[in-house]
Parts: sequence; C-alpha cells; structure tokens
Amino acid sequence: MVYNFSAGPGVLPEPVLREVQAEFHSYKQGVSIVEMSHRSETFATIVEQLEMRLRRLMHIPDDYAVLFLQGGATLQFSMVPMNLRATGRFAYLDSGIWSKKAIADAKHFGNVIVVGSSASSNYGTIPEWPEHIQDVDYLHVTLNNTIEGTRYTKLPDTGVPLVADVSSNILAEAIDVKRYGLLYAGAQKNIGPAGLTLVIIRRDLIVDRDLPSYLAYSKHVDTLLNTPSTFSLYVAERVLAWVEGEGGVEAMERRNVEKSGLLYDALDASPLFHAVVSGKQRSLTNIPFTTGDAETDRAFQRFAEARGLIELGGHRSVGGLRASLYNAMPLEGVTRLIDVMHEFEQEGQDVSYKNV
Repeated sequence: MVYNFSAGPGVLPEPVLREVQAEFHSYKQGVSIVEMSHRSETFATIVEQLEMRLRRLMHIPDDYAVLFLQGGATLQFSMVPMNLRATGRFAYLDSGIWSKKAIADAKHFGNVIVVGSSASSNYGTIPEWPEHIQDVDYLHVTLNNTIEGTRYTKLPDTGVPLVADVSSNILAEAIDVKRYGLLYAGAQKNIGPAGLTLVIIRRDLIVDRDLPSYLAYSKHVDTLLNTPSTFSLYVAERVLAWVEGEGGVEAMERRNVEKSGLLYDALDASPLFHAVVSGKQRSLTNIPFTTGDAETDRAFQRFAEARGLIELGGHRSVGGLRASLYNAMPLEGVTRLIDVMHEFEQEGQDVSYKNV
C-alpha cells in the first residue's frame, strides 16, 4: 500500500479515482470526458452540480458568486487587486511564502500596506491580527500556510472586505463564508486535480472594470467565459459528491483534527523527530517536521519511501520533512507513518540510508 503525503497535487479519494477510471473512456454521451464540449448539456449539468454541491458544503449564500477559473492561486495574486481596486491601497498579513508572493504581485497594482508580518521568525508563527484596518480596499490573509504549517483559527471583525487564500484548507475545516468578501483556492489539494481555481466572491464586490476579459471577475459570473479545465471540473464534482457522502465538511474537520492530533502527539513524544510549529497555530492539513539534521531527514525520507510512504520531503525553500493530511488521506496512512517513524528511531538510522 502506498500513501501519498504530497502537499499538492494531493491525494484524492480512492473511490473517486476508481469511478473516474471506469467512466474515462465513455461518459454518458459515448465519448471521454476530456473530449466533451464544455458547451454541451451533459457538461453543463456537471458544472451546475459542482456549484450546487460546493454551495451546500460551504453554506455559500446566494449573494456570493462562484467562479471556476484557471491559473491557480498565483493568478489570483494579481486578479484580486485588479478587480477590488478602488483607492489603490491594499492591506496584507505576511504569514508565509505564499502571502509574500501575493504581496509582491499586488504591488504592481497599488500601494500595499503590510499590517502584520512574521518574516522575522522565518514564518514559524503567524502575525498578530491588526486592531484597526481602514482606508484600504481589502485585507488579505492566507488562512493556512502550506509550507510553514501554520494557520489562523480566529478572525476578528474588520471594517473592510476580507480576502483569503484557502487553497490548502478549503473543505478541510469549516469556513464561515459570510465573514469574507472573497475566497480563492487552487483545487489540487482537497478538491481535485490541478487546473481548476475556485473564487467565491460577494456580488457587490464585482465591478465591471476596464480589464482584459479573462482577468475581470465580471466576465465570469454565471457563465464559462472560455474552455475551462473540463477534466478538473468533472473530477472536482465527483470529489465533492464523496465529501457529501462522507458527512460533509464537519465530518472532514473531525477526521482532520483526529489525524493531525495523532501525528502531533507522536512528534511531541518522539526522541528524534519534532514538529516545526507549536501551539494553537498548528495546521490541520500540513505538518512540517524534522530531526534537526538535514542528512538524517533525507535518510528518513528514503526509509519511508521504501515502505510505501511517498512525498514526505519539505518544500524546496525550507527543507526538512512535511506530511500533508488532506481529506482523502485515511487515518491508516497516518498511523502507518507513525509506525515507520518509530521503526526508524529504533533501527533505521543505518549508514546505508544516509549514504544513498
């Protein structure tokens, strides 16, 4: 058995993969889903069902539009300031590498005010929430930091629209959509294959601006402007059906609390490994850890791969180790990882692994 701990593209539910495999050659019209026109009635039904399932799972009110885009969260780093610009002043919380990238792109379109940063701690913590935010078009926050393994759990009220990157925690824990002006997420962690980006935006924030057509949110409302990533949309609809069948976001969050709790407890008790993040800021979905020695970290990664546990390397920018426990990661994968950690502690620090 292979368990995939990749941070993205991440593990997908096995029942969904089997269903996709069975339907890939011929989907209803007698052609493959990747051959089907995105304007056909059959595909239109897939998109409608995807939006309905997402609205049910996240309790999205009618006064919010759901957009299906491409370009990943990275394109949203530019589309957000392009579309929400009024005064040209944007507030950002700098909590990790992805927020840092979002800040850099937003600077092309206005004046970015960093109202809190944890860069001085190498993003080992999250910055304090600012007490007063005013005279800006929005406040941007990355709710879960995929690389650093930190997350926000409390959101004080703000007097400006709140924008959040939820790429790595969407559907993994409850998110009160009504607290936000805009949410965006790349699909390749908890929703489906890479190629799809979700934007959930309050309709009063959608303004018909003088922008190239694809870059304007107003051109995507209640329509598919161009040929989307059809396969990604199809698989996402099937994944959301699986989430509903498993009990919804509430059930996913309970599972993720259990899975991450088991791994954090094991790391806290380990004589060799330790978690990078401590306290209430720990992520439910992305858990960076290390032995404290780069060579030993690499040795453990090889040791784990030989036992069917793959993609445990930390992000290239920080190194170390990381286990991503998205919705489709079963509890058995986490307990297997803990068992392999114990095995490595007892007998695995062999020179044969360190010298490979």
